[in-house]
Amino acid sequence: MNAQTPPACPPQPKISVILPSIDGWKFAQSVQRYEELLSGIPHEIIGIHDAKSLAEGYNRGMKAAAGDILVFSHDDVLFLDPDFGKKIITRMETWDLLGFAGASRLIYPLWCAADWPYLHGAACHPYYDVSEAYLHFSVYGATDYPVVGNIEALDGLCLIARRAFASRIGFDAETFDGWHLYDLDFSFAAHLAGGKVGVCCDMPYIHATRSVHSSQNTLAGEDYTHYARRFFMKYEAHMHPEHIPAQHPFSFSCHFREHHALIAAWNEATLKRATLAMRRNREG
Repeated sequence: MNAQTPPACPPQPKISVILPSIDGWKFAQSVQRYEELLSGIPHEIIGIHDAKSLAEGYNRGMKAAAGDILVFSHDDVLFLDPDFGKKIITRMETWDLLGFAGASRLIYPLWCAADWPYLHGAACHPYYDVSEAYLHFSVYGATDYPVVGNIEALDGLCLIARRAFASRIGFDAETFDGWHLYDLDFSFAAHLAGGKVGVCCDMPYIHATRSVHSSQNTLAGEDYTHYARRFFMKYEAHMHPEHIPAQHPFSFSCHFREHHALIAAWNEATLKRATLAMRRNREG
């Protein structure tokens, strides 16, 4: 009697990380971390070092990519979850587009202007002052865990998409030919196209850029205003203008001195307690 041949396991999908960067140091650090996170998983990292805009760079990277899953990443984001690769492979079986902070209602060309209860996810930014330095951890909301669905707008620090879906949506490099609102345009277009868009709440990361709490400075910039006008012209009929944009995103925040404490605190219980506290604050 012949032994039956065990069924072949389906091949793992390939992940393509598209990484625009003009800073060799940041690029090297980011590549090293993604190599660690994706160890044992078929992957490639595509560096774009001469992008005319982030939309143009991401479109070019997407054309060159061979992966089934596309990761559009900034070069200054550091993911701390060792299961990053496994999680995104599993989730991209059912989701079209995922991010790590965003809004379920877009009322203004800035995702964090939506305010409670429409903000979702969490973020950590390093803070430096003349006298101290720490990690600033903000929870925007985790009504569902580990992924919040029905998202309309995502922060562009890292966007993860199924290749077929991303290719159909594309980045609008003609309208957003600079460094602002390419992410809002891509995620809102994905929402309007009927895509399943979500925010991952369970993957700790540090984003070494200005916190969204500096959004008022962003709003005052001429570049942002220019692209906000373009965004309104393209999408005003689809937004929710009945709400007043928040001056600062409503969140639960705390500080950590080092990343091990951040990782320990970034869990379902903490995020859900913070979400409940914010709900009580708003409703009470």
